[in-house]
Amino acid sequence: MKRLFCLCLSFAVLLTGLTGCSPSEGTEDGRPEPELNIILAHDQTSLENPYSKAAIRFKEALEEVSGGRATATLHHGTLGENESELVEKLELGAIHLTVASPGFMTLLGVDEIDMFSLLYLFDSFDHWEACVDGEFGQGMSQMLTEKMDGRFKIMGYWTASVRDYYGKKPVVSPEDLKGMTIRTQSTPVVQDFWIKCQAIPTSVAWGELYQALSQGVVDSSENDYTSFSLKDHHKTDNGRYVSETHHDYTTRLFLTTGTFYNALTEEQRAWFDEACRIATEADREVTYAMFEEVNC
Repeated sequence: MKRLFCLCLSFAVLLTGLTGCSPSEGTEDGRPEPELNIILAHDQTSLENPYSKAAIRFKEALEEVSGGRATATLHHGTLGENESELVEKLELGAIHLTVASPGFMTLLGVDEIDMFSLLYLFDSFDHWEACVDGEFGQGMSQMLTEKMDGRFKIMGYWTASVRDYYGKKPVVSPEDLKGMTIRTQSTPVVQDFWIKCQAIPTSVAWGELYQALSQGVVDSSENDYTSFSLKDHHKTDNGRYVSETHHDYTTRLFLTTGTFYNALTEEQRAWFDEACRIATEADREVTYAMFEEVNC
């Protein structure tokens, strides 16, 4: 009997301990356990990159507006540095938000969205904002949703700053690019431009570009200074000459899926919308500040 009593007492203590760890009790600071966890992933590994800073602001804003009832798990390049893979994970439901270039939507059948990839389309960030935040940007967002049958939804237009050329020699005219291999985005609009400059567009994964420039696999590349300087591309032999071509005030799509968005309650959707708006503002503020610092 004594042994049976001890066993029952031990079981009761164990049960009490498990009940005390129940999520319904809330967190240590007294706030309820989050009912919603949004997974946001992007392709930049540096925490100094505007994407990373904006993602962190998204998490902060989401927790603020929801009173702790929603939170976010952030992946700063930890799920891969390839945008196409992240878009695939988004569609499969493995993540809920990502940032992608317009060209990836073109590959999925929305040719019109590649208009954002046209080089020398904008001449300033003010010009760019007037376009993406105005009637044109709203129309493109709606068209994307309709043509993709609701598979994707644009939650905001982000920017990756202004893209410039960098390579093994400086360029001052298109003729200087003749016969040069250049790593570019894999979208016809962009590649056609560099072909007309007599360069040879080449596809290299972002995470492999430092090695490709170091080993002479490519002669040059083009990207925004913030991104390539954080990866030390300009310290390689084939990336040391930077020419401020300013050929692309970039547009990036802050994407979710219709399946995820429509599954949210009305209250959760309001939290999500507001956090996305604040994150979009953060991406722009950080990007503009970095651009001014480089170009002052």
